[in-house]
Amino acid sequence: MPRALLSVSDKTGLASFAKSLVDLGFELVSTGGTRRHLEESGLPVIDVAGVTGFPEMMDGRVKTLHPLVHGGILGRPDLASDAAAMKQHGILPFQIVICNLYPFEQTVAKPGVSADEAIEQIDVGGPSMVRAAAKNHAHVAIVTDPSQYDEVLEAIRSGGLDEGLRRRLAASAFALTARYDAAIADYMAKLVASSSEASDAQSNPFPSQLALRFSKRSDLRYGENPHQAAAFYVDPKTDDTTLAAAEQLHGKELSYNNLLDLDAALRLVRDLATHSNAPAVAVLKHNNPCGCAVGVSVADAFEKAWSGDPVSAFGSILGFSHPLDVATAEALCQPNRFVEAILAPEFDADALKLLTTKPSWRANVRLMRLPSITSPTVRSLDYRKVSGGMLVQDLDEGTAAFETWQTVTRRQPTAQEFADLRFAWLVCKHVKSNAIVFVKDGMTTGVGAGQMSRVDSSLIASRKSEGRCVGGVCASDAFFPFRDGVDHAAAAGIKAIVQPGGSKRDDESIAACDEHGIAMLFTGRRHFRH
Repeated sequence: MPRALLSVSDKTGLASFAKSLVDLGFELVSTGGTRRHLEESGLPVIDVAGVTGFPEMMDGRVKTLHPLVHGGILGRPDLASDAAAMKQHGILPFQIVICNLYPFEQTVAKPGVSADEAIEQIDVGGPSMVRAAAKNHAHVAIVTDPSQYDEVLEAIRSGGLDEGLRRRLAASAFALTARYDAAIADYMAKLVASSSEASDAQSNPFPSQLALRFSKRSDLRYGENPHQAAAFYVDPKTDDTTLAAAEQLHGKELSYNNLLDLDAALRLVRDLATHSNAPAVAVLKHNNPCGCAVGVSVADAFEKAWSGDPVSAFGSILGFSHPLDVATAEALCQPNRFVEAILAPEFDADALKLLTTKPSWRANVRLMRLPSITSPTVRSLDYRKVSGGMLVQDLDEGTAAFETWQTVTRRQPTAQEFADLRFAWLVCKHVKSNAIVFVKDGMTTGVGAGQMSRVDSSLIASRKSEGRCVGGVCASDAFFPFRDGVDHAAAAGIKAIVQPGGSKRDDESIAACDEHGIAMLFTGRRHFRH
């Protein structure tokens, strides 16, 4: 009679799966809570203690670490020496091991969990069984996820698990134990860093070994270009404030570029909402805001954001800080307006109906709902792959407090200019460097992004503004290395500038501002975005 060993934390679908195994002639051997679950489901099951001759002890810490268990998993019946040892010691082989692990990651994610509670959720026997079965996958099938149950049963009914399936199951098993061990290592490193005895070296937020764990959400049609394959992976520790938590309500599948732009829209809208209760709308193209505004209503903010650069807005991604209402949907459906995706905390029912029935692009537009779009995000690290390695840094969260800004020119900004300077600075933080943003009356009139020269960015922002920036303000993500950037802003009609300061030629820029009657403020913080 073939035997199956069952020891799981996640019991989803287990009773049904185990019953099918019994119907197929399997004998069930199980432990602790899994055994009780099977018995309560009316299934015949042998307690592992009946196999080993030893009871579970130490609150269940010791139960499966025994030669009669691991010999049955690791034994190779087709190898004469293994077969002889199994016969000599009365070891019966297992053909299937069903095992998933204590919920360590879920436990440490809960608020207020003590170190003792976390450590008790470090599984020892489970990973040992999983790795043993995966190593011996030529003879044993290792099942680590309820999603695998149906495929395994179908294979058994069709004549047995072939080598390819057993190998795939083993690969999944090793991925599970690798992720599990990495989660424990991360937790222990944080525990050490946060302890009062930690040295400066130990409290460094960047571990000596970096292990990243992501689960595949979906394959994508292609990457940045059609000849590139791509997939979307999700951090298992992610929370409901991230793009991974957004729900797609409508539209064709998301692309690689859609996801990049949606994430940029989320970050920008969240920053704007943090500093204002007014509705904010961001129009994103190629990971840069081409239009951005706050308004008295969602529809007003949208119209202002779209008019910031209507040519670039065609085929864009939109981010909304407030629910998208029917008035805004009607504005979106006007002729010559086309969007790829929309991210909002909610869509009013009438707005959703309009967007999915009226415009010519109705079938394709991706509508993404993220109720927590304006909620503070959990602090995390930022990762960027480079050839042969990984760059890791703190996320560029927040900005220098507005009240700490220093006016360095003779002229002070007016109240309206200061409000626009704050808005421009928040937007500028999300523009690729070198970044120049022109703003007037709570909307961008021109954005210069990603140029090798700051003066070129100024010229682009001025050209995009088409004269609408007269009396407006300018934000620069880093200092002006020469006064020419100030001169170009003055020629466009800019009356106030905000920048980090810190150049050895700051005096030249300040003098230029004084000549043109421009107010200039220093923030003391740079926001490069490469």
